[in-house]
Amino acid sequence: MSGNRVDIKSLDYIFSQMVDTMDQSKNDIFIISEQSRQSFEQMKKELEIVRENIALVIIEGDLLEEKTRYSRTRLADVSKHFNTFSEVQVREAYELANNLQIKLSINRTEEKQLRERRDDLERRLQGLLETIQRADQLVTQVNVVMNYLTSDLKNVGQALETAKLKQDFSLKIIQAQEEERKRLSREIHDGPAQMMANVLLRSDLIERTYREKGVEKAFEELADLKVMVRNALSEVRRIIYDLRPMALDDLGLIPTLKKYLMTIEEYNMGCEIHFNSMGEDRRIISNYEVAIFRLVQESVTNATKHGKCTQIWVKVEWRNDAVNILVKDNGSGFDPTLVQDSSFGLLGMRERIDLIKGEMTVTSSPGKGTTMMFRIPLIEEK
Repeated sequence: MSGNRVDIKSLDYIFSQMVDTMDQSKNDIFIISEQSRQSFEQMKKELEIVRENIALVIIEGDLLEEKTRYSRTRLADVSKHFNTFSEVQVREAYELANNLQIKLSINRTEEKQLRERRDDLERRLQGLLETIQRADQLVTQVNVVMNYLTSDLKNVGQALETAKLKQDFSLKIIQAQEEERKRLSREIHDGPAQMMANVLLRSDLIERTYREKGVEKAFEELADLKVMVRNALSEVRRIIYDLRPMALDDLGLIPTLKKYLMTIEEYNMGCEIHFNSMGEDRRIISNYEVAIFRLVQESVTNATKHGKCTQIWVKVEWRNDAVNILVKDNGSGFDPTLVQDSSFGLLGMRERIDLIKGEMTVTSSPGKGTTMMFRIPLIEEK
């Protein structure tokens, strides 16, 4: 900020960074929560398996303990009546009692380890459950903060937003006015101004012809002068029509398009224009009618001026919620990847289509003509 002037771009950048950071934090929390839930489910399954193993080990331990008591009794009986048993029987009784004692000891150790594992899993499960609960709480809190940032905070800065919009609109209006003035000055200079200058020269030539060659030659020159004046008048009317066709307000979109395309066909000998309107046309918001007219106008102008076409097809399809427009020509075409970003005409069309929330598709290739397709959502005139 400098003085009392607010830097709207800096505020927008800071605000955008805050929202992005909060959104990223929320995503990170979601990831942590999801990973914790997955770990929780895995540990829960493992805990069930450990508990099942503990139950099996306990059953096995009880059997081993019973067998161990029996083997000890058997070994004590053999030891007591040592003389009545053979050496092999004494050794077998001793080895059986010893093996059962080892197995029982291993069983008790395994049971202890399983119980410790169970206790550890139960503690970790409790910790994961607390982590999941905290993550859910954090997500809720982040959502509250983001709702505040994206709604309440914007309402607080409504005055700044209004000022920013006014500033942006003013700049766009000034820029559009300057561009329009440049275009008009070029067209008037190259068209009517040049023609009127030629009229003056031809009028001087008529006077000289009359003095030097007589009335008949002067009348011939005068006929040429009338053609030149008529062309200048047509050019002036065309410029006025390009500024804003008055028929658009009075008659509507379709009649104005028909009249415009007939005029273009007359000006461009050798180029045939086919027009078709499908569905019931109706009046829509004036700005939308102007936008649609300009899109068709720019497409047809590009086709006749740059495409060098002999056929142009213009189709308008009225639907319940939108109007679809197709402008196709059999001209020279172009490579959209090379031309689109450098063509002011295409850039202007795309900006215009964005303003009315429409869609624009350009299909073209060298030597195969060009197809322009537009889809504009319908807003009826109230």
